[in-house]
Amino acid sequence: MKNIRNFCIIAHIDHGKSTLADRMLEKTFTLSGREMQAQVLDSMDLEREKGITIKSHAIQMKHPKDGEEFTLNLIDTPGHVDFSYEVSRAIASCEGALLVVDAAQGIEAQTISNLYLALEYDLEIIPVLNKIDLPSAQPLEVSDEIIDLIGCDMEDILHVSAKEGTGVTELLDAIVDRIPGPKGDPSAPLKALIFDSVFNPYRGTIVYFRVFDGELSKGDDIILMSTEQEREVSEVGILQLKQQPVKTIPTGSVGYMVAGIKEVADVKVGDTITLKSRPSDSAVRGFQEVKPMVFAGIYPVETSEFEELRDSLEKLKLNDASLIYQPETSAALGYGFRAGFLGMLHMEIIQERLEREFGMTVITTVPNVGYRAVLTTGETIEVNSPSELPRSTTIKELQEPFISAQIITKADYIGKVMELCITEKRGEFKNQGYLTTDRVELSFKLPLAEVVFDFFDKLKTISRGYASFDYEFIGFEQSHLIKLDIMLNGDPVDALSTLIHRDKAYEWGKKICKKLRELIPRQQYDVAIQAGIGAKIIARETVKAVRKDVTARCYGGDITRKRKLLENQKKGKKRMRQVGSVEVPQSAFHAVLKLD
Repeated sequence: MKNIRNFCIIAHIDHGKSTLADRMLEKTFTLSGREMQAQVLDSMDLEREKGITIKSHAIQMKHPKDGEEFTLNLIDTPGHVDFSYEVSRAIASCEGALLVVDAAQGIEAQTISNLYLALEYDLEIIPVLNKIDLPSAQPLEVSDEIIDLIGCDMEDILHVSAKEGTGVTELLDAIVDRIPGPKGDPSAPLKALIFDSVFNPYRGTIVYFRVFDGELSKGDDIILMSTEQEREVSEVGILQLKQQPVKTIPTGSVGYMVAGIKEVADVKVGDTITLKSRPSDSAVRGFQEVKPMVFAGIYPVETSEFEELRDSLEKLKLNDASLIYQPETSAALGYGFRAGFLGMLHMEIIQERLEREFGMTVITTVPNVGYRAVLTTGETIEVNSPSELPRSTTIKELQEPFISAQIITKADYIGKVMELCITEKRGEFKNQGYLTTDRVELSFKLPLAEVVFDFFDKLKTISRGYASFDYEFIGFEQSHLIKLDIMLNGDPVDALSTLIHRDKAYEWGKKICKKLRELIPRQQYDVAIQAGIGAKIIARETVKAVRKDVTARCYGGDITRKRKLLENQKKGKKRMRQVGSVEVPQSAFHAVLKLD
């Protein structure tokens, strides 16, 4: 155990975590030159295209120092705020963390957030200053920021260029010297934490785990503590670029396990594995239950593909434990699922993965956040979609979720950030502190509903890309919310209705009606598009009818012939309006998502 080191890499998005992991794999000769490629641990096409890490990835390396060989278990983590759950899982499996900071950009919001998460688990922090080769790098200024943040000495900070490989060998030595070896009792009953799992169509569920006490061998009979499932282990191994089977995973090490687990629901990330013959009396301290922030409906385009979509979501949940979903029906879209996501990027990634990995074409409804309704009886119910809202006569008050937001930006943009948060987004200013003479940290209390749509894009625009943003959920508070219905010829379209603050209802209703007028195909009768609050109509647009000239074939003769034809057309249009239904094209649902 004294020669094992478990560590993760934490940083803000785009500070060079995956590139640093590449250089470490090169320097330890874990991969051959043929296997090496940029972002080697980012195995998904999506990760390569977007240049972000979505899943945390584990890999084992060997590093010789002072005549001994050390085993280094690295877990590379995502940087975006939407994937902080992946980071918390990686941190729970480690004894140390590399805190990577970009020498050109300095400390950003997610850097601080991930650091606090690591300190909560009492991890040894090694500060790493990356991208020192850039002409715009400011190593001294950024080093001062790191010293103020974690209280280390200047010589504790390692200077690295992940792109050029400068300082990586020194970093590997520092990992061996500074990060403690795992603590655990090899003779105690087995206790292992499941930190990830993937689904393989031929082998079932493959579980990734970290052993805290005891050891796990091929052929052992195990119990998964929370689900009380009993299984026989058919294979254990270590995580390299390809899985390598071994006989035993010792105390303190990280590995994978195949145990013939066919059902996706049988494995829970954060669960504890123990032996059937000698069970442990307590589970490993897992990590917090994930709290979804944004809710949206996911529906198959072809209603016959509902069961296929269910299977796809089950397999995706195994690979991404932060996805939460339950079945629901919609009058407009048929059978589908109500899904909870950690943010808008997370929602976009899930939709893309469903299409790429499972070949599913899906419609996603307008995203919204989860609200609470306090009824006149005193009961409190969760409201995750407008259709779940009880009758207004039974509601005493509606509550919406609020977040505490930290924004780090240049001092020049304080005014614009204040205007965005307070004037446009109903926020409340809390605090302000200068990190350096030119960089300021602003704290706001904001309604989550105002953040989920376009807040991040607008923040980046007004700060010319400098501002960074992080948030945490603080609770529910009473708010003046109303249900905004969208109606076509008097029939409500439940997939387009939203819960919204009264001050924004008129503006939002007008925007949706205008957009739908452009997208709904013209019929042979007028189509009225209305936005309403209860019985009150607040906005209306009309899709004008396509008029067929029925009198074109009448030339000459008496006017009564033409009048007779026009009267018949009038009756036909009236009947058509009564029985005709308006199809809402899929593009309309997508356009509403992208409304500015």
